[in-house]
Amino acid sequence: MKPSKQLLRVEKVRTRWVLGIAFALVALSVGAGVASASDESTVRWDIISVDFSTGTASAGGIASARANDNSKITVTGSGTFQVEDGQLEDATGGGSWMTFDPSNVVTGSGTYTVAGAVRWDLAPGTPPLPNDNIGNPADTHAGLAVLRISYSDGSAGILVVSCHLVGTPAAVFEGITASKGFVDYWNREAPPAPPGNANRTTFHVTTEDEQ
Repeated sequence: MKPSKQLLRVEKVRTRWVLGIAFALVALSVGAGVASASDESTVRWDIISVDFSTGTASAGGIASARANDNSKITVTGSGTFQVEDGQLEDATGGGSWMTFDPSNVVTGSGTYTVAGAVRWDLAPGTPPLPNDNIGNPADTHAGLAVLRISYSDGSAGILVVSCHLVGTPAAVFEGITASKGFVDYWNREAPPAPPGNANRTTFHVTTEDEQ
């Protein structure tokens, strides 16, 4: 007995679904292979100091952000983390911190250490400075890193490091934001015009082959 036209239509739809799912699985497996091959890298972040007379970036800068009442946190810092198959591992680093009330009176100070990397996103952009005392200028990138940190007074928080270079979308800011305990210093301070030297950051990304 010949199958009905309705049954043939059902079989055709079923075949298309099976082929579609198979194609999607192949595409995902290929994409995953590409991602894992290109994801093995080391990311170094720095709050930098800039010598504008020579156009040189160096580690050891400061950056600040303000809370809702205009109180402020100022931090220094640098560190690294590994990107392995899309996972962030082996986060290291830290720096110093100082907090101020809205009248700019110091309310605390100490050091902090990085407890882990939460998120990392690369952004387009090229470095504006010709000289780099931190690493290879070709490895300099814009981007956004979110780090878990532990403060020396026992509190914990988040440090967000954001780097904007030449050609980076305007939505990406330059500088840092941070939280400490229940206070969120969400309002970053923008970099001052040269020769003002604060609120600047950079990332250096090296692949496994380069290391």
